[in-house]
Amino acid sequence: MLSKEIREKFLKFFESKGHTIVPSSSLLPTDPSVLFTTAGMQQFKPYYTGAADASKDFGSLSTVSIQKSMRTSDIDEVGDLTHLTFFEMLGNFSFGGYWKKEAIEYAHEFVTKEMGLKIDYVSVFGGDSDVPADEESEQIWKSIDSSLIVKKFGRGDNFWGPTGNEGPCGPTTEIYVNGVEIWNVVFNQYFQHPDKKLEPLKIQGIDTGMGLERLAAVAQNKNNIFETDLFEPLIQILPEDEIPDRTHRIISDHSRAAAFLICDGVTPSNKDQGYVLRRLMRRVIVQCHVNGIELEAIYDIFEKIVELYGKHYPELDFGKMKTAFIAENDKFQKTFKNGLKEMEKLSSIDGTSAFKLYESFGLPFEVIQEVGKEKASGLTREAFEEERKRHQEISRAGAEKKFGGHGIVIKEGELSAENQEELKKKTRLHTATHIVVAALEKVLGEKLIQAGSDINTERLRFDFKFSRKVTPEELKQAEKIANEVVEKDLPVSWEEVATDEAFSAGASGAFRHKYGDRVKVYTIGDKNNWFSKEICGGPHVTHSGEVGHITITKEESVSGGNRRIRATVD
Repeated sequence: MLSKEIREKFLKFFESKGHTIVPSSSLLPTDPSVLFTTAGMQQFKPYYTGAADASKDFGSLSTVSIQKSMRTSDIDEVGDLTHLTFFEMLGNFSFGGYWKKEAIEYAHEFVTKEMGLKIDYVSVFGGDSDVPADEESEQIWKSIDSSLIVKKFGRGDNFWGPTGNEGPCGPTTEIYVNGVEIWNVVFNQYFQHPDKKLEPLKIQGIDTGMGLERLAAVAQNKNNIFETDLFEPLIQILPEDEIPDRTHRIISDHSRAAAFLICDGVTPSNKDQGYVLRRLMRRVIVQCHVNGIELEAIYDIFEKIVELYGKHYPELDFGKMKTAFIAENDKFQKTFKNGLKEMEKLSSIDGTSAFKLYESFGLPFEVIQEVGKEKASGLTREAFEEERKRHQEISRAGAEKKFGGHGIVIKEGELSAENQEELKKKTRLHTATHIVVAALEKVLGEKLIQAGSDINTERLRFDFKFSRKVTPEELKQAEKIANEVVEKDLPVSWEEVATDEAFSAGASGAFRHKYGDRVKVYTIGDKNNWFSKEICGGPHVTHSGEVGHITITKEESVSGGNRRIRATVD
């Protein structure tokens, strides 16, 4: 089944069930709390809260849409078999109309009858101290098919939080086909406030999301999303000989995302949405340069994107895409080529020389590392950031003298922030990450190999290599241990030692091959009876009690053998 057939089938099915078809909203949201539209329900938030009237605006309490969506937290992960930036989200919505029974029946009918797929199992919310278990959904599924396997998971898997800082949320039921979660049906029963408190919604609603790319892979019996008809025509335009599959995936994903952003009015810049677009476009340019791909291939990809998507998204304009790409390429090439010449003069690239290339020629760390290859084999992110920090301190001192310190980004260790309050929150989350990792290791009984992390002002996120799903019981136990550490208000200290000495003393370190001769080691607890000991650039709180209550909000799979944890602090 072609992807265009899936789109048509989805819209027609829900239209036959009384849903009004609503066009996709822009990738640029009206909600100021998010950078991009990340889910189908964002354009409908006012209808869940009662701020807008669905009957008046749509002639129905039910809608269906295929929403352009963009998520940017994993741009550097794109290139594997699972990560994307741009994607399409199929969704059906109800604002005080039908409830769980109808939503589950519609989902079951569409998957099994319209798509002809067999459901492996479904999951429902198992309950916690704040929200009771969703026994109603379990009973509905069993009434439809008594042989169906129904699994119960905790808040991390089957409770959907709001987009941004606040908004509608509630328990979910998820549908799995061929081992893949294809559909998430959210029962919006609550409104979450910025302080994380839940209040029952006056208008209960249905919010579902099913990624077209993932559904197409299952329906077309493909091994991964890049083998579907959404990507294969784009990848076929690129040369195959000696070009890594990773390059094909990066270029096809980033070109597609850039095309949609450009046609929604985003222009490359150094801030907000424009910065994301510039980052995507320049990564495509670098991949083409490194692999000897002519840029005309990107224009061919843009033409193919219009051919594949133009009927459903009439805003797509090949001329806009090509013009924007040529302008950004011309702008980047002027500094890129000079930077490459300078790079050729270097026998090796360390943190100092890498930062100079960045400061003088605008070459990002990732570009230097990718293009530099053997020369940059000893380059570490830590060394690059240390040099950036040193220059920022020099610049800050001069700026404070001249301007009184206004409008300067604060950089402390591994964290950056716009103000002291933001830095304080990120520091608490940074320390919380160490605590949660150590707590998980105690519960799972093994050292975890970390595979990346990210912190913003709202939550922490880290990835780790693990062969299976962490159970709700294990997550709850880890959360309990973590909060016991917080309540004990243990001391947090650091010292600089030789790298070998750090590992001999039991310190954990995610990137051993990238460390220099000496490292900083942060210890939570007494030095002779510690809870956590990790190599880290900091900063951290001085006592664990400063972190606040830790809540693990989600555990999920992100790629082969990798799991992801998200958590917040109150």
